Amino acid sequence: MSARVTTTRGGSRVTTTVTELSALLASGRPPVVLDVRWALGDPHGREHYADGHIPGAVYVDLDTELAGAPSPQEGRHPLPDLAELQIAARRWGLHAGQPVVVYDDLGNTAAARAWWLLRYAGATDVTLLDGALGAWRAARLPLETGVPTAPAPGDVVLKPGALPVTDADGAAELARGGLLLDARATERYRGEVEPVDPRAGHIPGAVSAPTGENLAANGKFLPPEALRKRFEELGAGAGAGAGAGAGARIGVYCGSGVTAAHQIAALTLAGFEATLFPGSWSAWSADPARPAATGPLPS
Repeated sequence: MSARVTTTRGGSRVTTTVTELSALLASGRPPVVLDVRWALGDPHGREHYADGHIPGAVYVDLDTELAGAPSPQEGRHPLPDLAELQIAARRWGLHAGQPVVVYDDLGNTAAARAWWLLRYAGATDVTLLDGALGAWRAARLPLETGVPTAPAPGDVVLKPGALPVTDADGAAELARGGLLLDARATERYRGEVEPVDPRAGHIPGAVSAPTGENLAANGKFLPPEALRKRFEELGAGAGAGAGAGAGARIGVYCGSGVTAAHQIAALTLAGFEATLFPGSWSAWSADPARPAATGPLPS
């Protein structure tokens, strides 16, 4: 359950630029491109995809392909059964060892769920399109409309456990003895609003770290140095010992484990490894035995 600091030097990349993706798509070995068009309160991702997507991209339904059935115990977006995820990945056309690039139209805050899940399941060459679909449009690169013919089935084999996860007890322990980051909007962390989950507030001891602050105005990730400074200051400002520094154990949650994956991508860019609490606030707040804190401070 614990997490440790690591560096990205020599490791797998987190992002791909639109220039790189354009060149890869024109090469003899194009990647699988996944369009994860999803936003809280917007059930029309498939329609948005049909209105315009990167040529050759396959639509991925976050609710049904990147999550299991919701429950109070597991939250709104539990991790999917790995056998079902493997079936879906093969349906997307993914072969063993094939590169994957994922994107959405919301700064990759939804696409990061696919990025994290595939890496968790052992796929190593999975990247986020930096700047998401907005960067592709800004570069005046072509879009494809409609729903293309399904790709030929892939043969990828997925196995769980390549990235760390934790449960509610582990998240509580990280809040006490490590650094637990809450990736939701600040007003939800403070308990001022709660649009979807049973109770308002945050896990006691967790530090507010809104996912949107990982991004520049153009929707791209901040430079790694800026991200590292952000996370170090968040931890130190919360009085969490060394903060997100050497030897820190870091965990992340959000509303239902979706945008928390984006936070983990940002932490990876900054040189840290972090543990995901998939149930997140949706599972924590559904358990009346779990305490909730409100206000701007961790406790």
